[in-house]
Amino acid sequence: MFGTYFRVGFYGTKFGDLDEQEFVYKEPAITKLAEISHRLEGFYGERFGEDVVEVIKDSNPVDKCKLDPNKAYIQITYVEPYFDTYEMKDRITYFDKNYNLRRFMYCTPFTLDGRAHGELHEQFKRKTILTTSHAFPYIKTRINVSHKEEIILTPIEVAIEDMQKKTQELAFATHQDPADPKMLQMVLQGSVGTTVNQGPLEVAQVFLSEIPNDPKLFRHHNKLRLCFKDFTKRCEDALRKNKSLIGPDQKEYQRELERNYHRLKEALQPLINRKIPQLYKAVLPVACHRDSFSRMSLRKMDI
Repeated sequence: MFGTYFRVGFYGTKFGDLDEQEFVYKEPAITKLAEISHRLEGFYGERFGEDVVEVIKDSNPVDKCKLDPNKAYIQITYVEPYFDTYEMKDRITYFDKNYNLRRFMYCTPFTLDGRAHGELHEQFKRKTILTTSHAFPYIKTRINVSHKEEIILTPIEVAIEDMQKKTQELAFATHQDPADPKMLQMVLQGSVGTTVNQGPLEVAQVFLSEIPNDPKLFRHHNKLRLCFKDFTKRCEDALRKNKSLIGPDQKEYQRELERNYHRLKEALQPLINRKIPQLYKAVLPVACHRDSFSRMSLRKMDI
């Protein structure tokens, strides 16, 4: 019933006033990226000529200096409605999350050497948040972008976000009502399966094997450590739930999942139990200082 949203950017003097303008398009809910790309390419191809119109396939920032001035370029990116954490308490139902929408987000993975994807310790992510001049649903199906904001996530922040997402997927699959055993097993396999590339264990080995030298990373290191503690607890809950759902023919599969989980937990244990001493040293002096301050205040009040 509700829409699917795409960011569309126009580049080239052939577009006239539309040059370097960005819009958010609202399309029917089942519209795929290829469909809207084909439609817009065909529409502007008829207007300017098929050889003139070119669709930019990625979501990276467009450098106009590298574009052919005789061509018309269209960049199309799938976007999702974006909400701040405080907004989510008021947007509970599916309708709430699809009404009065002004902000949208898309993510672009990148590395510092120009590649889109790299090793875990090289993988950055750019989150682009777009604000439209009016809210959807609107009388028009496209609204121009009035503000753009970019947030750059460092590799460890990308890892934190990925682990939080995995943990949420596990929690959702475990508490789904009615239960869906196939979905639960698929999520479990992706979490504790030994063949998963760049899976949880590799993430932990890359980011938690050593305490970072940069004090700015201490908080991120600690947050990721706590994410893994939550993740292992959710895996255990999911395994317990799966055990209650399976039939006799899947008991061996359950035992294999449990063996994989215990191997993963054993490998993670030394990594997630290593605390950063510097994070806990600062607490005591501050507490003492506050305590002495409160005692001084009380003395003054007694006087």
